[in-house]
Amino acid sequence: MAKKNSPYFDDFIAMIECSCKAAAHLQETLNDFNPITLSKKCEDMHKIENQEDSIKHEMMRRLTKEFIPPIDREDVIQMANDLDDITDKIEDILMRMHMYNVKKIRPDAMTYTEIIIRCCDTLRKAMVEFPRFRKSDTLKDMIIEINSIEEEGDRLYIKAVRELFKSESNPIEITAWSKLYDLMEDCCDACEHVANTMEQVMMKNA
Repeated sequence: MAKKNSPYFDDFIAMIECSCKAAAHLQETLNDFNPITLSKKCEDMHKIENQEDSIKHEMMRRLTKEFIPPIDREDVIQMANDLDDITDKIEDILMRMHMYNVKKIRPDAMTYTEIIIRCCDTLRKAMVEFPRFRKSDTLKDMIIEINSIEEEGDRLYIKAVRELFKSESNPIEITAWSKLYDLMEDCCDACEHVANTMEQVMMKNA
């Protein structure tokens, strides 16, 4: 039985807040893009990722000692891993931009960051509601909204890659941005994975 005051729910919220912070940092970096400062931006992003790792490690330490967690042990682990994956993938976008020596940002990438922001923000709202998953009237709608945003990301991915191959002749640019768009899509997929895990918990405890 889920305990509403369990620290695990607070940990889940703290982890998705790190993802929201990472998404905001990504958007800020791309809005005011400067290749010269990208290395420093990557360092700042890594600090956010480390903060989330610390939350996850403490959660896992507690889980090894807890007799009865608020939800099934494997669900706690799955949720923590899925949440961690979001920030890892957001960080990977900036790291790859630095590695690929990106000089300018494509317009579709800016649109993609907005979708990633919306995915993370909606997931944060859902996670705040998650402790009340047995009686919540809104959690299911939030999960559906996350799925819808992810589908929007899928459509943008197809558009962005097609536009890349239509408008770009430099094979290095095509290769780099194809990978970057893959990573952006992965961010949305990672948010959907968390939403799916939440839905599975709801079903198991119905």
